[in-house]
Amino acid sequence: MSAPEAAEAASERAWRLIRADILRGTLAPGRKLRLEGLRDSYGVAVGTLRESLSRLIAERLVVAEGQRGFEVAPFSAKELRELAQLRLLLEGHALEHAFRAGDVEWEGRVVAAYHKLSQMQERLGDGEAAALDVWRRLDVEFHRTLISACGSRTLMATHATVFDRYLRYQNLALGFRGAIAVEEHRALCDSATRRDATAARQILAAHILGGVDHALASGAI
Repeated sequence: MSAPEAAEAASERAWRLIRADILRGTLAPGRKLRLEGLRDSYGVAVGTLRESLSRLIAERLVVAEGQRGFEVAPFSAKELRELAQLRLLLEGHALEHAFRAGDVEWEGRVVAAYHKLSQMQERLGDGEAAALDVWRRLDVEFHRTLISACGSRTLMATHATVFDRYLRYQNLALGFRGAIAVEEHRALCDSATRRDATAARQILAAHILGGVDHALASGAI
Protein backbone atom coordinates (compact mmCIF):
# COMPACT_ATOMS: atom_id res chain seq x y z
CA MET A 1 0.00 0.00 0.00
CA SER A 2 1.37 3.43 -0.98
CA ALA A 3 1.72 6.25 1.57
CA PRO A 4 -1.36 8.13 0.27
CA GLU A 5 -3.42 4.94 0.32
CA ALA A 6 -2.27 4.17 3.86
CA ALA A 7 -3.17 7.68 5.00
CA GLU A 8 -6.61 7.40 3.40
CA ALA A 9 -7.19 4.01 5.05
CA ALA A 10 -6.15 5.40 8.45
CA SER A 11 -8.53 8.35 8.06
CA GLU A 12 -11.39 6.04 7.07
CA ARG A 13 -10.73 3.77 10.04
CA ALA A 14 -10.57 6.68 12.49
CA TRP A 15 -13.79 8.16 11.07
CA ARG A 16 -15.59 4.83 11.37
CA LEU A 17 -14.47 4.18 14.96
CA ILE A 18 -15.15 7.69 16.27
CA ARG A 19 -18.50 7.77 14.51
CA ALA A 20 -19.52 4.45 16.05
CA ASP A 21 -18.54 5.67 19.52
CA ILE A 22 -20.60 8.83 19.04
CA LEU A 23 -23.67 6.89 17.89
CA ARG A 24 -23.36 4.44 20.81
CA GLY A 25 -22.89 7.26 23.30
CA THR A 26 -19.41 6.18 24.34
CA LEU A 27 -18.47 9.72 23.31
CA ALA A 28 -21.32 11.59 24.97
CA PRO A 29 -23.12 14.67 23.59
CA GLY A 30 -21.16 17.81 24.38
CA ARG A 31 -17.93 15.99 25.16
CA LYS A 32 -14.75 17.84 24.24
CA LEU A 33 -12.72 16.02 21.60
CA ARG A 34 -9.11 16.84 22.34
CA LEU A 35 -6.82 15.76 19.54
CA GLU A 36 -4.09 14.46 21.83
CA GLY A 37 -6.55 12.25 23.69
CA LEU A 38 -8.10 10.98 20.48
CA ARG A 39 -4.66 10.24 19.08
CA ASP A 40 -3.91 8.02 22.06
CA SER A 41 -7.34 6.36 22.04
CA TYR A 42 -7.55 5.63 18.32
CA GLY A 43 -3.87 5.34 17.46
CA VAL A 44 -3.78 7.77 14.55
CA ALA A 45 -1.93 10.99 13.81
CA VAL A 46 -3.42 14.41 14.60
CA GLY A 47 -3.60 15.31 10.89
CA THR A 48 -5.58 12.15 10.20
CA LEU A 49 -7.92 12.94 13.09
CA ARG A 50 -8.62 16.39 11.67
CA GLU A 51 -9.72 14.81 8.38
CA SER A 52 -11.98 12.35 10.18
CA LEU A 53 -13.49 15.07 12.38
CA SER A 54 -14.16 17.22 9.32
CA ARG A 55 -16.29 14.41 7.89
CA LEU A 56 -18.17 14.11 11.17
CA ILE A 57 -18.78 17.87 11.20
CA ALA A 58 -20.35 17.53 7.76
CA GLU A 59 -22.60 14.81 9.20
CA ARG A 60 -23.49 17.12 12.12
CA LEU A 61 -22.21 14.60 14.66
CA VAL A 62 -19.32 16.86 15.70
CA VAL A 63 -19.17 20.65 16.00
CA ALA A 64 -16.10 22.87 15.67
CA GLU A 65 -15.53 25.45 18.40
CA GLY A 66 -13.41 27.89 16.42
CA GLN A 67 -9.97 28.03 17.97
CA ARG A 68 -11.09 25.93 20.94
CA GLY A 69 -11.24 22.60 19.09
CA PHE A 70 -14.02 20.10 18.62
CA GLU A 71 -16.86 18.55 20.62
CA VAL A 72 -19.52 15.92 20.11
CA ALA A 73 -22.71 17.57 18.86
CA PRO A 74 -25.00 18.28 21.82
CA PHE A 75 -28.52 16.94 22.18
CA SER A 76 -31.57 19.17 21.75
CA ALA A 77 -35.30 18.53 21.80
CA LYS A 78 -35.60 20.63 18.63
CA GLU A 79 -33.15 18.47 16.70
CA LEU A 80 -34.79 15.25 17.86
CA ARG A 81 -38.17 16.47 16.64
CA GLU A 82 -36.66 17.56 13.32
CA LEU A 83 -34.95 14.20 12.83
CA ALA A 84 -38.20 12.39 13.68
CA GLN A 85 -40.08 14.39 11.03
CA LEU A 86 -37.36 13.78 8.45
CA ARG A 87 -37.35 10.08 9.23
CA LEU A 88 -41.13 9.97 8.87
CA LEU A 89 -40.96 11.74 5.52
CA LEU A 90 -38.20 9.56 4.06
CA GLU A 91 -39.15 6.23 5.62
CA GLY A 92 -42.84 6.67 4.88
CA HIS A 93 -42.12 7.46 1.24
CA ALA A 94 -39.74 4.50 0.98
CA LEU A 95 -42.32 2.18 2.54
CA GLU A 96 -44.85 2.98 -0.17
CA HIS A 97 -42.36 2.18 -2.93
CA ALA A 98 -41.09 -0.96 -1.18
CA PHE A 99 -44.59 -2.31 -0.61
CA ARG A 100 -45.39 -1.92 -4.31
CA ALA A 101 -42.12 -3.35 -5.63
CA GLY A 102 -41.18 -5.92 -2.98
CA ASP A 103 -41.11 -9.53 -4.13
CA VAL A 104 -41.43 -12.78 -2.21
CA GLU A 105 -37.74 -12.72 -1.25
CA TRP A 106 -38.14 -9.21 0.21
CA GLU A 107 -41.20 -10.31 2.15
CA GLY A 108 -39.23 -13.27 3.51
CA ARG A 109 -36.43 -10.94 4.65
CA VAL A 110 -38.95 -8.70 6.41
CA VAL A 111 -40.52 -11.64 8.26
CA ALA A 112 -37.08 -12.99 9.20
CA ALA A 113 -35.93 -9.59 10.49
CA TYR A 114 -39.12 -9.26 12.51
CA HIS A 115 -38.70 -12.75 13.96
CA LYS A 116 -35.19 -11.95 15.20
CA LEU A 117 -36.38 -8.65 16.65
CA SER A 118 -39.33 -10.26 18.41
CA GLN A 119 -37.01 -12.79 20.06
CA MET A 120 -34.99 -9.96 21.61
CA GLN A 121 -38.19 -8.18 22.63
CA GLU A 122 -39.30 -11.28 24.51
CA ARG A 123 -35.95 -11.44 26.31
CA LEU A 124 -36.18 -7.78 27.26
CA GLY A 125 -39.73 -8.34 28.47
CA ASP A 126 -38.37 -11.11 30.70
CA GLY A 127 -35.97 -8.63 32.26
CA GLU A 128 -32.80 -9.64 30.39
CA ALA A 129 -31.06 -6.25 30.27
CA ALA A 130 -28.09 -7.71 28.38
CA ALA A 131 -30.34 -8.13 25.32
CA LEU A 132 -30.74 -4.36 24.89
CA ASP A 133 -27.73 -3.79 22.62
CA VAL A 134 -28.71 -6.68 20.35
CA TRP A 135 -32.30 -5.40 20.27
CA ARG A 136 -31.09 -1.97 19.15
CA ARG A 137 -29.15 -3.51 16.27
CA LEU A 138 -32.08 -5.71 15.23
CA ASP A 139 -34.49 -2.78 15.46
CA VAL A 140 -32.36 -0.91 12.89
CA GLU A 141 -32.16 -4.04 10.72
CA PHE A 142 -35.94 -4.48 10.76
CA HIS A 143 -36.71 -0.89 9.76
CA ARG A 144 -34.10 -0.88 7.01
CA THR A 145 -35.32 -4.22 5.68
CA LEU A 146 -38.86 -2.87 5.45
CA ILE A 147 -37.75 -0.19 2.98
CA SER A 148 -35.02 -2.19 1.24
CA ALA A 149 -37.17 -2.85 -1.85
CA CYS A 150 -37.88 0.85 -2.49
CA GLY A 151 -35.62 0.79 -5.55
CA SER A 152 -33.66 3.97 -4.81
CA ARG A 153 -30.10 3.90 -3.51
CA THR A 154 -30.22 7.65 -3.02
CA LEU A 155 -33.32 7.40 -0.87
CA MET A 156 -31.80 4.58 1.16
CA ALA A 157 -28.56 6.51 1.68
CA THR A 158 -30.36 9.70 2.69
CA HIS A 159 -32.58 7.77 5.07
CA ALA A 160 -29.54 6.04 6.58
CA THR A 161 -27.87 9.39 7.31
CA VAL A 162 -30.96 10.73 9.10
CA PHE A 163 -31.62 7.42 10.85
CA ASP A 164 -28.06 7.30 12.23
CA ARG A 165 -28.43 10.74 13.77
CA TYR A 166 -31.79 9.66 15.20
CA LEU A 167 -30.15 6.50 16.58
CA ARG A 168 -27.83 8.59 18.73
CA TYR A 169 -30.89 9.77 20.64
CA GLN A 170 -32.40 6.30 20.69
CA ASN A 171 -29.24 4.75 22.12
CA LEU A 172 -28.99 7.27 24.96
CA ALA A 173 -32.55 8.39 25.64
CA LEU A 174 -35.26 6.35 23.93
CA GLY A 175 -34.66 2.80 25.09
CA PHE A 176 -37.15 -0.06 24.83
CA ARG A 177 -40.80 0.97 25.33
CA GLY A 178 -42.08 -2.48 26.14
CA ALA A 179 -45.48 -3.69 24.94
CA ILE A 180 -46.13 -0.55 22.90
CA ALA A 181 -43.04 -1.08 20.73
CA VAL A 182 -43.75 -4.82 20.47
CA GLU A 183 -47.23 -4.18 19.11
CA GLU A 184 -46.07 -1.48 16.70
CA HIS A 185 -43.35 -3.71 15.25
CA ARG A 186 -45.84 -6.57 14.85
CA ALA A 187 -48.29 -4.25 13.11
CA LEU A 188 -45.58 -2.97 10.76
CA CYS A 189 -44.66 -6.51 9.78
CA ASP A 190 -48.31 -7.41 9.22
CA SER A 191 -48.88 -4.34 7.07
CA ALA A 192 -45.85 -5.32 4.96
CA THR A 193 -47.19 -8.81 4.27
CA ARG A 194 -50.56 -7.26 3.36
CA ARG A 195 -48.83 -4.53 1.31
CA ASP A 196 -50.89 -1.92 3.17
CA ALA A 197 -48.72 1.18 2.93
CA THR A 198 -51.40 3.50 4.31
CA ALA A 199 -51.63 1.51 7.53
CA ALA A 200 -47.85 1.23 7.72
CA ARG A 201 -47.38 4.99 7.51
CA GLN A 202 -49.91 5.52 10.31
CA ILE A 203 -48.21 2.91 12.50
CA LEU A 204 -44.78 4.37 11.73
CA ALA A 205 -45.94 7.84 12.76
CA ALA A 206 -47.23 6.56 16.09
CA HIS A 207 -44.03 4.54 16.55
CA ILE A 208 -41.59 7.37 15.90
CA LEU A 209 -43.52 10.20 17.56
CA GLY A 210 -44.26 8.01 20.56
CA GLY A 211 -40.53 7.35 20.87
CA VAL A 212 -39.83 11.08 20.79
CA ASP A 213 -42.37 11.71 23.56
CA HIS A 214 -40.80 8.88 25.59
CA ALA A 215 -37.32 10.32 25.15
CA LEU A 216 -38.34 13.84 26.12
CA ALA A 217 -40.24 12.58 29.16
CA SER A 218 -37.14 10.70 30.33
CA GLY A 219 -35.32 13.95 31.06
CA ALA A 220 -32.20 12.73 29.25
CA ILE A 221 -32.44 15.51 26.66
